[in-house]
Amino acid sequence: MKLQTLLAATMALVTISFAAPALADEVVVAKLQNPVPAATKFIAGGAMFVCEADTCTTESPSSETFTTGACKTIAKKAGLLISYGNVRSSFAADKLAVCNAAITTQVAKK
Repeated sequence: MKLQTLLAATMALVTISFAAPALADEVVVAKLQNPVPAATKFIAGGAMFVCEADTCTTESPSSETFTTGACKTIAKKAGLLISYGNVRSSFAADKLAVCNAAITTQVAKK
């Protein structure tokens, strides 16, 4: 019984070890409602984003890049987002609303 538990735990660890790098290799794209006035770079979710026109991308995402926190940072730095995702998944409308609320909150504080 203990050997089966150990084997299951080992297999789970191996699976996670191979899955994380695969996710980290995917480009994450934030599509903006309005183009940025000039090309810009900033860090969000542990990754360097490059924004040009109405698109911000990172080719070196971390495990924190595809999160609401990173999305909020992008919205604050680049403007309202109309989509945020990678080839596997994208944020639903309710999650995008949370990201974009970061801008509304920022404006209200001024």
